[in-house]
Amino acid sequence: MLNRLDLRGAGNDLRGKLPRPVQAAEGPVAAVKEILADVRERGDEAVRDLTERFDGVRPGALRVPPEELAAALDSLDPELRAALQTAADGIRDFHEHQVVGDHTYERDGIVVEGRKVPVDRAGCYVPGGRAIYPSTVLMTAIPAKVAGVPEVVLCVPPDSTGSVPAVTLAAAAIAGVDEVYGVGGAQAVGAMAYGTESVRPVDVIVGPGNVFVAIAKREVAGLVGVPSSFPGPSEVVVIADGSAPPDLAAVDVILQAEHGPGGLAWLISWDEAALDAIVAEIEAQVAVAPRRGEIESTFAEGGYAVLVDSPEQAVAVSNTIAPEHLELVTEDPRALVPLVRHAGAVFCGPWSPASVGDYLAGPSHVLPTDGTARFGSALTVSDFQKDVHVITLSQQAVEQAAPVVAAIATAEGLAAHADSVRRRVGREG
Repeated sequence: MLNRLDLRGAGNDLRGKLPRPVQAAEGPVAAVKEILADVRERGDEAVRDLTERFDGVRPGALRVPPEELAAALDSLDPELRAALQTAADGIRDFHEHQVVGDHTYERDGIVVEGRKVPVDRAGCYVPGGRAIYPSTVLMTAIPAKVAGVPEVVLCVPPDSTGSVPAVTLAAAAIAGVDEVYGVGGAQAVGAMAYGTESVRPVDVIVGPGNVFVAIAKREVAGLVGVPSSFPGPSEVVVIADGSAPPDLAAVDVILQAEHGPGGLAWLISWDEAALDAIVAEIEAQVAVAPRRGEIESTFAEGGYAVLVDSPEQAVAVSNTIAPEHLELVTEDPRALVPLVRHAGAVFCGPWSPASVGDYLAGPSHVLPTDGTARFGSALTVSDFQKDVHVITLSQQAVEQAAPVVAAIATAEGLAAHADSVRRRVGREG
């Protein structure tokens, strides 16, 4: 089941010592480049061909008619509709607290106005295939809308009938998505980045996906905005001690693994008896799990039960992994929080499972994976906005600044830069 790893005595400098799946091997990168080039050259026809090849259906119209979103919402089970609405309200409220207003800075006659300007058009990618993710619709589209983006576009793979699942369309209606396209995979990223006959290009592409989708976003970065993190296959690290209820720690190791292969599921403890008890519980739960195949495929390459010397070494292991989700199921989880340097989201105590973060807590569940939590963060409102600075100087201010500007410009060999301020010194009017 889980691979065993004994790191006792290994210390806290673990760089290069921990196993990881290789996400961006040459094969996937080459395949993604080929897909993107095809979409860029042939547009809709390439998207149709690739959808038929990878999803087994050939779409006609790529865009889902707007009326289907309203119909899906109207026909949704009332309990599920209420749950999605509750989640949407919490996500919206959290992200509204991230909004930063315009501000003004003044110094010696220099006035700088800082403006937050949303992009014109944002593309949200939502995975499909192995599962349906209406939650990801909410977690991507709502932050974009809160940021003030006028046009929010959603791409999601079609199901086996060629349709976008009704619950996904209902979530799109709740989130206020403007356009939905039944297209998935790297070809969806290409369509949003380059534009096709049916899909106008976007300014930013966000959202999680498999390794092909994540690599595709890296490939188009620069042409469109792409957050620096790599939101690929799901990851969880659970740090547990003897106080952790074995069944709760076990299900939390399992919950991200059920997304399927390519991700990580690590259990770390300095209490060998607790580790053994949780591993036994994991095996019992997986044996009867509806998504047993996906869980076991994740565990085979990315699942580890790790024995360490201390709580400090446990966090050092986690920091080296830089996981998407980190759960601290310990007697005093808050004591470990200051040690955490790299994690997409941290969940404290036995009553804070990562699943609540996936659906309801408020922050987006689009989180950094593949070690990118070392420098990347959760999707936020700022990913859909630009900082525009408006700078105004009085004549007195530019005369005061002139010697400084001219000295630096001259040192850099940029005569016109120096001349631009010198010409303003002592000038009438």
